[in-house]
Amino acid sequence: MAFDGQALHINRSDLTQIDVGDLHLSDPGAGQAVLEISSFSLTANNITYAVAPDQIGYWNFFPSDREGWGHVPVWGFANVVASAHDELTEGQRVYGYFPMATHLTIEPGKVSPFTMLDMAAHRQPMAVIYNQYSFTKTDPFYSAETEGLISLFRPLFTTSFLLDDFHRRDAAFGASQVILSSASSKTAIGLAALLHANRIPGVEVIGLTSPGNRAFTESLGIYDRVENYDAVESIERNATAFVDMAGDADLLRRIHAHFNDQLMNSCRVGLTHWQSTSNWVEGLSGGPKPAFFFAPTYAQDRLAEWGREGFQQRMGAAWGAVIGKAEAWVDIREGFGAQAVQSAYLDLLHNRIDPKQGHILSMHAG
Repeated sequence: MAFDGQALHINRSDLTQIDVGDLHLSDPGAGQAVLEISSFSLTANNITYAVAPDQIGYWNFFPSDREGWGHVPVWGFANVVASAHDELTEGQRVYGYFPMATHLTIEPGKVSPFTMLDMAAHRQPMAVIYNQYSFTKTDPFYSAETEGLISLFRPLFTTSFLLDDFHRRDAAFGASQVILSSASSKTAIGLAALLHANRIPGVEVIGLTSPGNRAFTESLGIYDRVENYDAVESIERNATAFVDMAGDADLLRRIHAHFNDQLMNSCRVGLTHWQSTSNWVEGLSGGPKPAFFFAPTYAQDRLAEWGREGFQQRMGAAWGAVIGKAEAWVDIREGFGAQAVQSAYLDLLHNRIDPKQGHILSMHAG
């Protein structure tokens, strides 16, 4: 039996170039399984995957057979449609990491009642968190009604949760204000919500955003203050921790120049302003050198300290508090077929998506 479908190829040297290719998968070989990808979210996080440094390896999870092209990873849900693995049966539904495609062949390993890993050789050099798939039947985060919210927020929320702990364990590095750029992004919203729900004594949370997103960002009620990007120099020069969700090189230089020796920590997370990422360390004056926050590495440290159960309990408690608020403002937009996926991807790439919108897509026609 063959599985025919489609996959979205992205030109790695020009992210605006997209091509839809046919996909032809054969029956799984011994120990393999074929997953049919039913839906996935598309957020600014996926643009970060596309423009992050090569050594992180996001392009390596789902390599393309076309030189210079690749598949941008996404998070979503899939069903097992064929299995040649003794511990995996057809019909099981999983949440995890996929290409923008209709199908994916994996090599399941370390299968438990809760999770499995894709043990394909090319995926092993990368962080294990991206190779893990959760069975929805036993996943404590899962409910069928909130699949869209899970796809949109769970991978981003994990980063938000870890960033919250990162700042909390060090008392915000001695800062009296934490400033988040791209404050309307879902990762920033998750972090701000956690900082708001359980305040670090004496620490103010300030969001930076564009004029067009300011009203929305203020309406969330999780920032003490929201400022436009052009108002950076008007913010008081108090001890500051900066969380850079935007990756805008000019903004980073302005932050360092303005706060100078009052900048206690500079943390780079996202690259939503991907066009401005070149030479981002050039011309920085004052403050510590920005450090890239790689969530999987930090997670391993916390897993070692808390244990897997303790980690899940802590994140589960935080998730419940934030996801309820998200339901009130997220406008989920569904799209079906390759054209809908291409359109949403380009809108996201060019920052044309309203932050209230959450895109849940499928390469299958509706």
